Amino acid sequence: MAQRPSGSSRRSVLSVAATATAAVTAVAATTAAGVPSGGRRAGAGSGGAEPSRREGSGGAPVTAQRPDPELCALLAEIDRRRIETTVRRLVSFGTRHTLSAQHDPVRGIGAARDWIYAQMTRYAAASGGRMTVELQSYVQEPAPRVPVATRITNVVATLRGSLAPDRLHIVSGHYDSRAGDVMDATSDAPGADDDASGVAVVLELARVMATRRPAATLVLAAVAGEEQGLYGAAHLAERCKAAGADVQGMFTNDIVGSSTAEDGTRDPYTVRLFAEGVPTAETPEQAAVRRAVGGENDGPSRQLARFVRDVADNDATGMRVRVVQRRDRYLRGGDHIPFLERGWPAVRFTEPAEDFAHQHQDVRVAGGKSYGDLPEFCDFGYIARVARVNAAALWSQAQAPRAPRNVKILTTAPGNSTELTWERVTEPDAAGYEVVWRGTTEPEWTHVVEVGEVTRYTVGLSKDNVLFGVRAVGRRGHRGPVAFPAPQR
Repeated sequence: MAQRPSGSSRRSVLSVAATATAAVTAVAATTAAGVPSGGRRAGAGSGGAEPSRREGSGGAPVTAQRPDPELCALLAEIDRRRIETTVRRLVSFGTRHTLSAQHDPVRGIGAARDWIYAQMTRYAAASGGRMTVELQSYVQEPAPRVPVATRITNVVATLRGSLAPDRLHIVSGHYDSRAGDVMDATSDAPGADDDASGVAVVLELARVMATRRPAATLVLAAVAGEEQGLYGAAHLAERCKAAGADVQGMFTNDIVGSSTAEDGTRDPYTVRLFAEGVPTAETPEQAAVRRAVGGENDGPSRQLARFVRDVADNDATGMRVRVVQRRDRYLRGGDHIPFLERGWPAVRFTEPAEDFAHQHQDVRVAGGKSYGDLPEFCDFGYIARVARVNAAALWSQAQAPRAPRNVKILTTAPGNSTELTWERVTEPDAAGYEVVWRGTTEPEWTHVVEVGEVTRYTVGLSKDNVLFGVRAVGRRGHRGPVAFPAPQR
């Protein structure tokens, strides 16, 4: 069984990494290729959100941010017992199949919908009017896996931002479930892991966020229709698009309930994060530029995944975030895809190794083995840690300025330096910018330079050899996701 390193052993490892990095940094600072003239490596300073200086294998990325006291307090409120109660309550409805009863008060998707709505409304009451809850419904006409016209309803809580209310950050889980036959709307389909676990994350986030004041707007959604074709998520995404929403990030939590693989091995301190590189919504023109300059590993969702690691892979969450560089599991999909299709950065959280005996199965015992997605196969402490990862990522992105727009590398004149430009972030909290870079084979940013309140900066490195990015810094030290530049001729 995999064990989380103890606090003392982990501190020892990080101390060694920090010492080694300090030596690397000292050497780099004396070379033109390390830190360009006029810039300095970000690192030591006041404030809990400062970037880490650790580099190299085994250490955090150089862009990592330590959680500040406000975030630590938020993470401490996430309650494993409440999460277990939510999972067991959702299982108690027997089935939550999209085609099951809409109006039965005790069984079916309608009963689950009404209970989730009541819970979110209760949490919203503590927000002083800043959190609202709605039922987003529409009628899905007959389609594959939907034989008759069926009402699909999302339960959505929205916590309005205090500084940048028009910027949205979305987290979801799907509350529908299924048995072995995806069209079986009557048999028990407990759906504890898939996906009461994800809904439990969303509800717990709604509870702990309701009393706080994020800078940007948070949308916490329990969506329906996932097993029949991502219908609820597509409806939510389409409503955001119709409203002209500025969606800066979307997280879906789907199958985040167990740390045990089908062979019995456990990995209770790792969560997978699926993030595409080449954008799903890439246009032919964008594809042509990408082929010319690179960037296959630098789409907006991949930058969002790096940001999640920066702020949530640490001792405050107790978790390692394992980024998987593909849109979803092999030939499979989830509720982030409708957001990718509309051009927004979106990623998927999933447990480290699925046990398929407890997913999409009729409840039964066969050959002495138990099948079915039951709560006894969940690890509620693990779900709580996944909720902390979500909370750290959601809160940190909401508190930081948005990613800069229109980031460009100037290419009008040849040379071995690289000049970058970008539009000024107009949000009230924006205070400056950082330029980051890495080698073309590096998965994480390896260098970061504070450049101040400017919108143009020259790095003494060739754009032929490294990849660049720009991120904004808030007045309280929070850093947002990196924006990848395009060429400007």
